[in-house]
Amino acid sequence: MRILHILDHSLPLQSSYAHRTQAILAAQRARGWETFQLTGPKQGPMAADEEEVDGWHFYRTLPPGGILDGVPVFAEIELMGEIAHRIEQVVRVTRPHVLHAHSPVLSAIPALRVGRRLDTPVVYEVRALWEDAAVARGTIRANGLRYRLTRGMETWALKRADAVTTLSEGLRGNVIGRGVPAGKVTLVPNGVDGNEIATGSARDPELIRRFGLAGALVLGFIGTLNTHEGIALLLQALPEILSRVPQARVLLVGGGPEESRLRQLAAELGVADKVVFAEGVPRADVLRYYDLIDLFVCPRLSRRDTELVTPLKLLEAMARGCLLAASDVSGHREVIRDGETGVLFRPADSAALAATVSGVLTAPERWPLLKAAARRFVETERTWAASVERYEAVYARVTGRA
Repeated sequence: MRILHILDHSLPLQSSYAHRTQAILAAQRARGWETFQLTGPKQGPMAADEEEVDGWHFYRTLPPGGILDGVPVFAEIELMGEIAHRIEQVVRVTRPHVLHAHSPVLSAIPALRVGRRLDTPVVYEVRALWEDAAVARGTIRANGLRYRLTRGMETWALKRADAVTTLSEGLRGNVIGRGVPAGKVTLVPNGVDGNEIATGSARDPELIRRFGLAGALVLGFIGTLNTHEGIALLLQALPEILSRVPQARVLLVGGGPEESRLRQLAAELGVADKVVFAEGVPRADVLRYYDLIDLFVCPRLSRRDTELVTPLKLLEAMARGCLLAASDVSGHREVIRDGETGVLFRPADSAALAATVSGVLTAPERWPLLKAAARRFVETERTWAASVERYEAVYARVTGRA
């Protein structure tokens, strides 16, 4: 099986989006499939129109650079034209059995144009809905003209793809709700590499010393510090948690737009000396930081995107033996069974967060059962090998090949 993956980004990148891509490609190669990678104009600086990066061969797409560059709508049309042209060039060289377009829709529409012209089936992998992601970034207004136009483009592509895959049940339900037949939409959830599943990893003593965490019960978060992650709620809950668990500390790994505001908030709450910010951690070192964390806290706010998307970080925390506490949003409920693989608390409620976290930290007799159930869940249901196996039926259906 030969698959041409059409990506919005290059590898490696320090993001869960890119990590999922790399894990999928590696698992597909392990199955003996031949993969090719094509990136759109937004991949950033490049040395040539073909590059080898960390063992991955990329076909690049040059930026349009036309007079419409930067003009909303027209710029996207021009960009999709360039991607379609490049896809056709690469298809004629690589002769793939499948065009596998990854979110956003700016990759899917060009793939559909070329796929119809060259009689090559298209699988569209939806990881987030472009219109909701744009609202979250503040670049468009919910239900405004650009929102409705973007949603219309997304729906058009979803209905015309030969198959659609999603990373969560929430997204799958949303796609089906747009009139896409349920039999055409397959869930391919996030996972973890088998090598990432811990058998009891020891904390790195050098990191313990660096961050002053000796003897601490560490409440941790790893990811970009965006508003929707709700980290401000964790800091607001910290004084109450400390009143019950004085050795509690917060470790925030990864910078982001909210970092300066969170530092200021910690100072205002009088807990700045109990909060550690760790920035610029390479993806290769992230597992060492998970091993520092006793209780991974994910207090995401309830919004359209957080209700639809399941974060990869929860699975990684489970695999590394962390306890889990998260807000009760749909994206979290897909992996956390409350009281079994972790605990849930009411979203946007710092008092509920404090009570739930304190309850877990003061009941160490529950920890082994919670950790064992979480690890069993990722081992049996959320490995990359198990997730990628689902593509086999999808590709077979659209190509007619076993």
